[in-house]
Amino acid sequence: MTTSETVRNAAGDHGLSEKGLKAGSVGLIGAVVIGISCIAPAYTLTAALGPTVSEVGVHLPAIFLVGFIPMLLVALGYRELNNAMPDAGTSFTWATRAFGPWMGWMGGWGLIAATIIVLSNLAAVAVDFFYLMLAQIFSNPELADLTTVLPLNIATTLVFIAGACWISYRGMETTKSFQYILVAFQLLVLGWFAIAAFAHVSNGTAFDATTIQADWFNPFAVESFSQFAAGVSLSIFIFWGWDVTLTMNEETKNPKKTPGRAATVTVVVIVIIYMVVSLATLSFAGIGTTGLGAGNPENQGSIFAVLAGPVMGPFAILMSLAILSSSAASLQSTFVSPARTLLSMGHYQALPKSFSKISPTHKSPSYATIAAAIAAAAFYVITRVLSENALWDTITALGMMICFYYGITALACVWYFRAQAFHGVRDFLFKFLAPLVGGVILLVMFFKTAYDSMDPDYGSGSNIAGLGLVFILGAGVILLGAVLMFVMYWRHPEFFKGKVLSRASQPYNP
Repeated sequence: MTTSETVRNAAGDHGLSEKGLKAGSVGLIGAVVIGISCIAPAYTLTAALGPTVSEVGVHLPAIFLVGFIPMLLVALGYRELNNAMPDAGTSFTWATRAFGPWMGWMGGWGLIAATIIVLSNLAAVAVDFFYLMLAQIFSNPELADLTTVLPLNIATTLVFIAGACWISYRGMETTKSFQYILVAFQLLVLGWFAIAAFAHVSNGTAFDATTIQADWFNPFAVESFSQFAAGVSLSIFIFWGWDVTLTMNEETKNPKKTPGRAATVTVVVIVIIYMVVSLATLSFAGIGTTGLGAGNPENQGSIFAVLAGPVMGPFAILMSLAILSSSAASLQSTFVSPARTLLSMGHYQALPKSFSKISPTHKSPSYATIAAAIAAAAFYVITRVLSENALWDTITALGMMICFYYGITALACVWYFRAQAFHGVRDFLFKFLAPLVGGVILLVMFFKTAYDSMDPDYGSGSNIAGLGLVFILGAGVILLGAVLMFVMYWRHPEFFKGKVLSRASQPYNP
């Protein structure tokens, strides 16, 4: 029997194929903790609150809720796909089973590219807050400026990436233990910040005390569709990462049920955290463009770095530690997704076989984890040396890739279960309507963002020949995936001819 036949037989009719990962090592709570960690609420909020307020003002809560809707709908579709075929390849495997190997490969590439970019960004943010923490501990502001020393910045970033890679290499049990501590700490500090901010509003000591209004929750009150779209694009980014719970499906207890439940719980918990903290921030600071106002452009890089002192007093250093722990925790947990997608692609011969290697000691994707770390490190060094604008514009372009692969996967659910869609109310809602609406919303956002980012003023304002750098980077990453796909077709044609992981003619009935 050939290797292709062995893998295909193992996959059976529903795509499930064991790859040597340690089964049963993560339960529901552990999966939710890792999901929250990957989203990194403390880091994400401090980076996203300001830019979102600049687009939609006090309607920030409404935009967060609108961004939550497609995430929830897509998560429901992911859950159904996972119930039918729990495979660590998630988007790659499911899109392959629904649409064929070419679309599956690009779905996998979208996930890998997005997570590699974020890994480099998370490491950079962790380094920034590491030196800020040192400056606060030693009461020496000059220490915070060390992050601007390029050789030192790059060296420290590589150390953070290497450390996160080492923990990920040691498997899910080590990852889980590391995440419990850091996630609990950042949630505690965010809760402290929200309570303190509301206390200042109640005591009359807030910077710009603003009464919460019902209109804040009305998305139709946003002035223009462009502002609405920009706000939703940002809000989609802040929810991104929950799908890490699905990539652990071969390592969870009850792999057909736990990952989907964890994804849904993670998204709901995150939206609650975001709503409470955003309301506290708006109530305390208002949306003014001066001073501590959330609309002040000078505050948008890190809103908590500005507000932590006035809100939390002498305990402000805890917020710096929370953001540092948030970015460091997310840096480590984010390794889970690309490593397991690369593992699956290697296992099914969509990438070289070396990517399918498993650590015999830790039962983790050894080669794929190291490869993801090297790619993230290389991406950071190249973009940081070439242009800091290029680095941050690539992060802005990340929203395009998120909408791209989430949208593909959601529609894969619709197509895969098309024969079951009208067998009952539950099938109609969860296998058809929810993923269809969620997928369409995200693909519309993909094309809208792509169009808007052609504007040279989009993002940092950098452009090449009048075309916005954000669009060039986003489209360039997707085109790079297409080029690599044809290279893999030339080297490993079996996968692309459907001889390893075939397109499903009938959906699997668990």
